[in-house]
Amino acid sequence: MNGIYDVAIVGAGMVGAAAASLLARAGFSVALIEGSEPQPFNNAEPVGLRVSAFSPGSARVLAEAGAWRLVQRNRYCPYRHMVVEDRDETASIEFQAQEFGLDELGSIVENELVQWALWQALQVMAGVEFYCPDRVANLSRGNDHAVLELESGTSLQASLVVGADGAGSQVRELLGISQEHWEYGQMGLVGVVESAQPNSGVAWQRFMEGGPVAFLPLSDGSSSIVWSQPEAEARRLLELDEESFLAELEQAVSGGPGHWPGTLKSCGPRAAFPLTMRLSERYSGRRAALIGDAAHVTHPLAGQGVNLGLMDAAGLVESLITARRREQDIGSEKVLLKFDRWRRSEAELMCRGVHGIRGLFMPEEWGPLRRIGLGLVSRSWTAREAFIRRATGNHRNAPALARGQSLAKLLQPG
Repeated sequence: MNGIYDVAIVGAGMVGAAAASLLARAGFSVALIEGSEPQPFNNAEPVGLRVSAFSPGSARVLAEAGAWRLVQRNRYCPYRHMVVEDRDETASIEFQAQEFGLDELGSIVENELVQWALWQALQVMAGVEFYCPDRVANLSRGNDHAVLELESGTSLQASLVVGADGAGSQVRELLGISQEHWEYGQMGLVGVVESAQPNSGVAWQRFMEGGPVAFLPLSDGSSSIVWSQPEAEARRLLELDEESFLAELEQAVSGGPGHWPGTLKSCGPRAAFPLTMRLSERYSGRRAALIGDAAHVTHPLAGQGVNLGLMDAAGLVESLITARRREQDIGSEKVLLKFDRWRRSEAELMCRGVHGIRGLFMPEEWGPLRRIGLGLVSRSWTAREAFIRRATGNHRNAPALARGQSLAKLLQPG
């Protein structure tokens, strides 16, 4: 046996790396298995195609993991204003941070920057050992511990194995955990667009006939776009030259005179990825747990995928700290079932809610109902406040770290 640990985490993406850093800071010994190191981040390079809207709750979790300050020293864009429109602009909902006593509603950050920042934080952490590049070859679980056999020939023993290895999770497959799986027949087309009128920090989304289109603000005044379209249409748009693509995008989002974003000036490289929803039947097994995309994948229209994953990481850390305080085995069924029920209920609420919203906004014949619903919500501070609490990670069922409690406080007895 090459190493014995409290926790072995498979996957060092944003969610797995955050969990590793938090657990090490909480005094657990951690093995982190990853196939490849993240590329160094360079502010001089163009903005990456994959960005995420990180909620204030997620920012607090990343701060406790030692990464958020490094993110802020590079490029990120906080936003304080969010607009959601129906396709004909007759109904919309607006959210202003100050209306709800918030400094911001969230921040748009490149995924590569967050993963790199977490990796930098882990390099100086005691209690974390890296197995990189390496991959899992086999997983066996006994009553007292689990054993991971790696492709390099290394064997690791841990009280708990955590699968943070993405939507195609090998850990989930080895555990025999099945999933509900929806294929939407759509792709999310992404790119960075510059408009004649710079984006002043507004996260703007409109529901179109083929799917929603979102403009997310970037620090230089450009916007990261996510345009959901049927697969064939998304592929056609990818093949257009820049001028033709901008013309079609501008036509899709244009409104009356002076309507933002107005004239679109340029677009960098584009890419597209399939849109799916996946929900695992359970998030734990004997001596094992799933977090992030290994456990659930949601439609991107609400921008909550990475936030759900970081809440999983924070929730797992909280569960393990509580178990240790009570002198419980951190890999026991009792501890893991409590985590499982907590995080599965939260993820299913979000995933199925987004699935239902998508269904409501797609059929044109439901237009009158949509407009009535949007109008009612836009006039109800209570409804908007409830939405904001959940979207920002500041609701009563969120992990303590997301609600502003420090890791040091969480570690205190009692």
